[in-house]
Amino acid sequence: MLHYVQVAPDIATSMYYTRLDPLTGQEVHVARGLRDRKMQRALMQFFKPENYFKVREALLKPGQGDLIGNGCDCLIPAHPPKAAIEARRRRANEVAEGDHYHSIANPAKGEPVGERDLPNPGYRPGWRTARRQDKRPRRDGGGPGSSW
Repeated sequence: MLHYVQVAPDIATSMYYTRLDPLTGQEVHVARGLRDRKMQRALMQFFKPENYFKVREALLKPGQGDLIGNGCDCLIPAHPPKAAIEARRRRANEVAEGDHYHSIANPAKGEPVGERDLPNPGYRPGWRTARRQDKRPRRDGGGPGSSW
């Protein structure tokens, strides 16, 4: 049974708001959430290395894992390209920017091995550089250990 649907100036707009195909009357899936929209965009731009992990997730979600591989009928390769891994690392560093103290240096960029931008190491019992803790009560306005 064909349902009458008022056709908007654009068929895609009509499909978005009514969730029905105006030509056939069948229900269509509409990606309304940000995550679903990002997956759809990544699927349309599957050839970009930075979209590799989103495309992989979008293919595995509905069970289309057969499109992942090295054959001629596959959409993306089985192993992520180097550019995809670098893009993922860059995105992760942008998200965590200023969020934590310990960030591991990247020796490939010429940074010294170890952690960078460490704050003052503070009190470390047992170390030669450990500072002694003052046993006198503080005069900071009355805390649990103060005598004022």
